[in-house]
Amino acid sequence: MHFSTITALLSAASLATSTPITRRAATVDELVGYAAGTTGGGSGSGTTVSSCSELTAAAKNGGVIKVKGNLKGCGIVKLVSNTSVLGVGSDAGIEEGGFKIRKIENVIVRNLKFTKSPEGMDLIDIDAATNVWIDHNDFSNVGITGDKDFYDGLLDAKHGADSLTFSWNKFHDHWKASLIGHSDSNASEDKGKLRVTYHHNHWTNVNSRLPSIRFGTAHIYSSCYEDNGVSGINSRMGAQVLVEASDFKGTKRAIVTDLDSKEEGFAVEKDNLFDGASKPEITQQGSLEVPYKYTIDAAEGICAIVKKSAGVGVVTF
Repeated sequence: MHFSTITALLSAASLATSTPITRRAATVDELVGYAAGTTGGGSGSGTTVSSCSELTAAAKNGGVIKVKGNLKGCGIVKLVSNTSVLGVGSDAGIEEGGFKIRKIENVIVRNLKFTKSPEGMDLIDIDAATNVWIDHNDFSNVGITGDKDFYDGLLDAKHGADSLTFSWNKFHDHWKASLIGHSDSNASEDKGKLRVTYHHNHWTNVNSRLPSIRFGTAHIYSSCYEDNGVSGINSRMGAQVLVEASDFKGTKRAIVTDLDSKEEGFAVEKDNLFDGASKPEITQQGSLEVPYKYTIDAAEGICAIVKKSAGVGVVTF
């Protein structure tokens, strides 16, 4: 029997089964998307830190910083250009603290569990910074309870930030996940920037902003959305969004373009799955085509893939 015949038979058998496809096609340890080319602190052995004071001191110098254990009460730590912050093993994290990435470039943050940001602050705040890769982290606060503004965002970017990739992260148990572009009145600074790739992320039990994008360009693919309350992907103020190969379960307004701004956004959706509670509300069809190569994992089976391969302890240092 010819190889092509065997392949065709196997393909037919695959189509005939109702079992989700869970074999991963995308590589878990690869930077793709708008932040491609980001190198962070380079490939050296770097400095290992196990206290807030050591982290704060190392952050002033940049390079490779390896975080060992859970660091509690560090507050907001400011990073400098050419920095990688990498969690050691499967239990490294930042609790009651976070990172400010402001007016710098070339930053990588990987394999850290972030929880309980200081009051009114983001766990990671990217502000007027470029070439930032946020990968294989876990972001949460205390759930959809209490004052929705006590904690701010899990991962936000604003003031003309650009060339960003957020990949293989878990976002959960919070009011507001990820805001791209802080204001309806900031077009002069944000138009033509705020280009971000989200891929292979897991979003669950978050009220809104999964993400919310003003003015910018967002490519969102191969991600899993489960049990999210008010809205999912929110394109506003003329933003261009492409959403593909993602699975939406129990996520109201899964993709919405006319929710809460004075100007609607644009969206293209293709090859996604929506359950009965997750209907998209797209009022303006978008036109986004991305300029880079990437590997899709199909919506069928993507939830199993990201539950296993996103978050901490997968790519370790």
